[in-house]
Amino acid sequence: MSKPPTVAAREAVRSFAPKLIDLTEKVVYGDVWERPGLSKRDRSLITCAALVAMNRTEQLRGHVARAIDNGVTKDEIVEVITHMAFYSGWPTAMSAANVAKDVLEKGETK
Repeated sequence: MSKPPTVAAREAVRSFAPKLIDLTEKVVYGDVWERPGLSKRDRSLITCAALVAMNRTEQLRGHVARAIDNGVTKDEIVEVITHMAFYSGWPTAMSAANVAKDVLEKGETK
């Protein structure tokens, strides 16, 4: 089984920016994502929406896969992208839809 995309992406830059990866693992995923105030599923929905809004398609790829692993359905991901089209713009939603479609069709989850 291959590594989830978010882990693979971190490994790709670990030797170049080790402190950035250390902070990602310890603070972002070790602290922020583990806070009890929101479920991982809800955090995934919020993160996907934010990445769509900011047109961060490279990071969206891994977070769509993470969202599926955290219990978000394909239909919910599509709905988030559609909803965001009216807040972040049509081009950001179209780009996000292409990324999500690619991730889901390739089965890039755990």
